[in-house]
Amino acid sequence: MTYAAESPLSDAGTNDVLHDEFLGALAALGGSAGNGRLRETLEWEEAHYEAVKVDLLGRRLIVNGRGRGGSVALAEGTAGETSGNGQPTTRAPNGSRAASPLSSFEQAFRAIDDCLRKEAGCGTELDYTEQTSWLLFLKYLDGLEDDKAAVAALEGRSYTPILEEPYRWNSWAAPKSASGQLDHHAALTGDDLRDFVNGRLFPYLERFKQSASGPNTIEYKIGEIFGELRNKISSGYNLREIIDVIDGLRFRSQAEKHELSMLYEEKIKRMGNAGRNGGEYYTPRPLIRAMVNVVNPQIGESVYDPAVGSAGFLCEAFEFMRRGGSTGAELSTADLDTLQSRTFTGKEKKSLAYVIAIMNMILHGIEAPKVLHTNTLTENLSDVQERDRFDVILANPPFGGSERKEVQQNFEIRTGETAFLFLQHSIRLLRGGGRAGVVIKNTFLSNSDNASVALRHKLLSDCSLHTVLVCPGGTFQGAGVKTVVLFFEKGAPTRKVWFYQLDPGRNLGKNAALNDADLAEFVSLQNTFADSPKSWSLDATSIDQSTFELSSKNPNGVEQIAHRSPADIMEEIAVLDAESAEVLGRIREIL
Repeated sequence: MTYAAESPLSDAGTNDVLHDEFLGALAALGGSAGNGRLRETLEWEEAHYEAVKVDLLGRRLIVNGRGRGGSVALAEGTAGETSGNGQPTTRAPNGSRAASPLSSFEQAFRAIDDCLRKEAGCGTELDYTEQTSWLLFLKYLDGLEDDKAAVAALEGRSYTPILEEPYRWNSWAAPKSASGQLDHHAALTGDDLRDFVNGRLFPYLERFKQSASGPNTIEYKIGEIFGELRNKISSGYNLREIIDVIDGLRFRSQAEKHELSMLYEEKIKRMGNAGRNGGEYYTPRPLIRAMVNVVNPQIGESVYDPAVGSAGFLCEAFEFMRRGGSTGAELSTADLDTLQSRTFTGKEKKSLAYVIAIMNMILHGIEAPKVLHTNTLTENLSDVQERDRFDVILANPPFGGSERKEVQQNFEIRTGETAFLFLQHSIRLLRGGGRAGVVIKNTFLSNSDNASVALRHKLLSDCSLHTVLVCPGGTFQGAGVKTVVLFFEKGAPTRKVWFYQLDPGRNLGKNAALNDADLAEFVSLQNTFADSPKSWSLDATSIDQSTFELSSKNPNGVEQIAHRSPADIMEEIAVLDAESAEVLGRIREIL
């Protein structure tokens, strides 16, 4: 969320979280950065940024830099023997002193990517993220096992590890000597390491899916992940090098997890932007945070994403609720337990996105994510019962795809457009009085085909469509389409629709991405549905009852012509060329 300038810094718990965010972001930028760049990375308002900065300067955790434009750097103690939260530095597997947890993650990710670039089977950001994910997951699982064993010991009970001894991280990946250093004599490498991973480790982990007690257990997740992924690192020596890097990481404390989650999100962002289907994996986090703010999920409510992707919506909703939502109220132990175990559900069809979603939620602090690996659209909506419904739905379903005829039979309004099927699914699975925010192509507002007209009619009659956020081109990098966000509440027909035309005052693109400040006015005005030069209301009685068209011109503002930059035009041409090449390729296959 965007922090308001007047946000207090008196609460110790809030202070620690903000300090961790500031220090983590600064470390991710290499330990020093200009104030403008760091504030943009954090997506904080200037007054709030300055307040946290002054606090950290007073604590001598950062120092003013020497740049003429104003900069800050991690203090020597912060980047040296202790981290910002007072944690000691760790040691790398070879025994040398590693960088502190606040700076080691970025270096590690770069080193891992450098190793993966040497692999013929790893040619894209998608491959880098996939291979990094399964190794990070096993390192995380080892730490989780240690934590559970320690708790059991304190409570005087025994603990049975999830993994058998030969398959635990400290047995096959990083066996240690009595001094705590990597035991080079016991550690596998080269062909031995590769053959163990491919021939023994992956088959063993895959079998957990059959033996797990249920789909929401960590055991089931292990089986799902390793049943879908394959090790693409053919060189056992490269794999050894990557394992050594990952073994040197610690992500047990909240500060460590926060920095790693930030860098992992950045990795997902690069992965999403690497292809023309960027929106499939990555929804801009400022847009997600604005949607979460508007929908305002509460402790005790269930939150669902039917097309979870990399789990950005669920992660941001978790962060929003963990911090007390819109009121900032402190959560009780029972509240935190509810948030962990009875709040979030996601479904994902694609294997890679499923794995990334689980890893992303784990790094954000959700220990056993309830993410189901399934094609959401194959569920028969006529079978949905009250217990299957949710209080809050947040989604950016894939658009432009198509589904088979037999899948379309599950829906009242039959169409091949996947986004329209997901919207019907969301309406059906929303509980009475439930709230939703769904991204969809802007052509949905005005398309004249039968499916579009029928779906608009259903949305307006079954739900109160109270807000439409009209997003500019470039919001989704590489997607090549314009979008709107539909906010609605189920249970009463639409009476009035409030529109907001998002205009950041610049052409959005890779070097000018959407940020929280761009959406601050929208979030503020939406509370009261206020009219402004960018916002207006449409009474339901004025909607054409034959077409239910929802496209509406802003009567309060002056229409401006947006001149696109040459780079943006070239980028869209490249996207369209790639799509044309794909279509031509299919035609050649048919011929």
